[in-house]
Amino acid sequence: MKLVIATRNAHKLEEIRAIFDFQSLEVCTAFDFPDIPDVVEDGETLEANAIKKAVTLAKATGCWTLADDSGLEVAALGGAPGVYSARYAGEHCNYADNNAKLLDELSGKENRSACFRTVIALSDPEGNVQTLDGSCPGTIIEALRGSNGFGYDPLFIPTGYTETFAQLDSEIKNRISHRANALQKAHDEWSSLLGSMGGMT
Repeated sequence: MKLVIATRNAHKLEEIRAIFDFQSLEVCTAFDFPDIPDVVEDGETLEANAIKKAVTLAKATGCWTLADDSGLEVAALGGAPGVYSARYAGEHCNYADNNAKLLDELSGKENRSACFRTVIALSDPEGNVQTLDGSCPGTIIEALRGSNGFGYDPLFIPTGYTETFAQLDSEIKNRISHRANALQKAHDEWSSLLGSMGGMT
């Protein structure tokens, strides 16, 4: 049986594959279905976007589909950028633009606590969907550090560590991150369901 990962973000896909053991399932991605248009992530919550991506691709491909949406929630900014994390600096922005805007918005603010959050949705081909979430608290620093990872990783130090996500070894990040927490829950709660599809144990 095929399981579709609903993303065309190569960095995110690499993390998911590194964290989650799909064993005997045949894993495909949105890259394998080039005729399916990108899903417009216009939901007002991470949950809404994750569900929309999972259901849309599940119905379009006829396969079970796993999707996620993640965001950085910064306390001093009222939870922003949140659901708009990927496009914080505008629709056609890049990681550098988003990081620059975040630093600008936090300039002069003492409270730099933040939390990364991920919501994962799993949909069957009929659009029946269930969700799980994971989080990772931390702090936003005042200058970029590190060259690993992507997104806001060079600015985020997880609680209990002294290095940013972009400085930590990927093995460590993939054990403690918001996405890792959500995927671990998915493994614990959905293994029997996925196992019935592809023999996963």
